Amino acid sequence: MASVARVDLDGNPIKPITICMIGAGGFIGSHLCEKLMSETPHKVLALDVYNDKIKHLLEPENAHPWSDRIQFHRLNIKQDSRLEGLIKMADLTINLAAICTPADYNTRPLDTIYSNFIDALPVVKYCSENNKRLIHFSTCEVYGKTIGSYLPKDSPLRQDPAYYVLKEDESPCIFGSIEKQRWSYACAKQLIERLIYAEGAENGLEFTIVRPFNWIGPRMDFIPGIDGPSEGVPRVLACFSNNLLRHEPLKLVDGGQSQRTFVYIRDAIEAVLLMIENPARANGHIFNVGNPNNEVTVRQLGEMMTEVYVKVSGEPKLETPTIDVSSQEFYGVGYDDSDKRIPDMTIINKQLGIYLSCTPSLM
Repeated sequence: MASVARVDLDGNPIKPITICMIGAGGFIGSHLCEKLMSETPHKVLALDVYNDKIKHLLEPENAHPWSDRIQFHRLNIKQDSRLEGLIKMADLTINLAAICTPADYNTRPLDTIYSNFIDALPVVKYCSENNKRLIHFSTCEVYGKTIGSYLPKDSPLRQDPAYYVLKEDESPCIFGSIEKQRWSYACAKQLIERLIYAEGAENGLEFTIVRPFNWIGPRMDFIPGIDGPSEGVPRVLACFSNNLLRHEPLKLVDGGQSQRTFVYIRDAIEAVLLMIENPARANGHIFNVGNPNNEVTVRQLGEMMTEVYVKVSGEPKLETPTIDVSSQEFYGVGYDDSDKRIPDMTIINKQLGIYLSCTPSLM
């Protein structure tokens, strides 16, 4: 814990708080716990079903200077009566719990909707009723498809940022048909956003909503049969890593034409810490958190990962390094995709004065 007095963006001393972090054992939660333990005086009530990714923070007392500042509570928020009591004990609740793997949206749409909407309802309710601040993690998928994707392929308007840059307070949220169950995740996330916003408007809930744009880094996902189950389809970086390690061609869904921006997890966590410690600037806002200048197509991502793997491993590149597969073949019936995800960063830059880079850069 740093001995230097910490101040917020307005120069006010930062008082230690207790944070109830739901989903603390996941990718984002584990990095946020590390940040809070190593750089702040705050306490964390870490709630999750699994603690594998934060075990290094939970060693016996006196093993770390923060041993008395983090407590792990193994629970499932959908069926545990302890949840409200833990929220009451804290000053701030951060909700990271979610099913958020695209391969699940088609095959487990009910679980996806329940996880991202129904299971989140008590969290919002308890925060509102007990006057506790809430930071809720949403997703860039709430935007769905861009307006530009509906324009003719040769339309010059496709190059106009107004048709593809995603703004928190202006961009429409455009989803596919009901038959495209891939949007079960985005719709559930958007509806819980609307509920949180309504609780703020009607009942005075202090909230911040975070929309991550493809955060990447250690502990992000599993590689099937190596550090996770043999079955299952992880997200794109883990899928490509799996192909490379098994000397298989990288599978490009629908030609890999979708475009994404990426940001390194530790850069993104810096932004989250500013939200935690600057409630006066963060309350009532929805923040995109990403890097608009680090965009690649999925095909370009695969090519870059292949080049890096060949360089690091010394193995020759496959004669056929990539193959195209249809989204139906890869994900099943009901899959649909968004074309571009470019975050507008105006609000977060204005409120928190942060501009996110991506280290190391993909470009």
